Amino acid sequence: MGFLIRTAFWFSLVLLLLPLGTGPDGENSVSPLQAIFAAREAVGDIAGICERKPEVCETGKAAMQTIGVRARESARIAYEALDQQFGQPDTATQTGSVPATDDLPAIAAPAPAN
Repeated sequence: MGFLIRTAFWFSLVLLLLPLGTGPDGENSVSPLQAIFAAREAVGDIAGICERKPEVCETGKAAMQTIGVRARESARIAYEALDQQFGQPDTATQTGSVPATDDLPAIAAPAPAN
C-alpha cells in the first residue's frame, strides 16, 4: 500500500511540474514549489491515517497479505507451466539420496573364516 501511495505522490508531482504556463482562460497555474509543499502535506496526512482509523490499516494489511499469497501461488503455477513446456530434465544432477549404480564403489566380500 505504501508503494502505491509513493507512486501516486511522485506521479502527481511530475504532472504538476509539467504545465509551467497558465491554465485555461489565462488564469495562473500552481507553482512547482506550491505543488511540492501541498504534496508533502498530503503524504503526511495519509501517513497519519493509521492513528485516526486503525481498522483501515488492519484491513489494508490483510488485503496485502492476501494479494501476496495469491501472487506467490500464481507465480508458482506459471513457473510449473513454463517448466513443463520449456524445461529439460536435468540428468547430470542426482536428486535422490541413493547414488546411481554406476557410481557405487566395489565392495569386497568378507573373507571366509577358517
